Amino acid sequence: MARNSKNAMGNEIMFKIGVFGIITDDQRRVLLCHRRDYDLWNLPGGGLKKDESPWEGVIREIKEETGLKVVVERISGVYAKPEQNEIVFSFLCRIANGHIAFGDEVDKIEYFEFEKIPQNTAPKQIERIKDALKNAECVMKIQKGHFRRKDIKKEI
Repeated sequence: MARNSKNAMGNEIMFKIGVFGIITDDQRRVLLCHRRDYDLWNLPGGGLKKDESPWEGVIREIKEETGLKVVVERISGVYAKPEQNEIVFSFLCRIANGHIAFGDEVDKIEYFEFEKIPQNTAPKQIERIKDALKNAECVMKIQKGHFRRKDIKKEI
């Protein structure tokens, strides 16, 4: 969702806010969704809606995409993407109830070991997963440019 605000000079600033959930099973495998519109695995999540907090947005997005009701355990990362005018919040979530059901944007949902995340997963999302699994504290980073998958080490 694009948010409009004004800076100190009165100029309008627009940025998008993304929210994504990192859900692991008891084997620390990460839940990923495969998109219907193109061949890409993704964390469940998306854009924040008007009048919604980031934690409410991630709960809604996960329910829409996976059919699962989750509880947000903690924020795991805040990522600035200045080239896209975007801020992304990642949350570590746990499943409260529900059964996996594909939403309109998803045609597959699977758990993956970190080392076996599919090649067609967005590298910035892999970085966020790694940050969540490796750190007990919230990570704050700037994600610039287009990361190449080989730049992200697959060890946690």
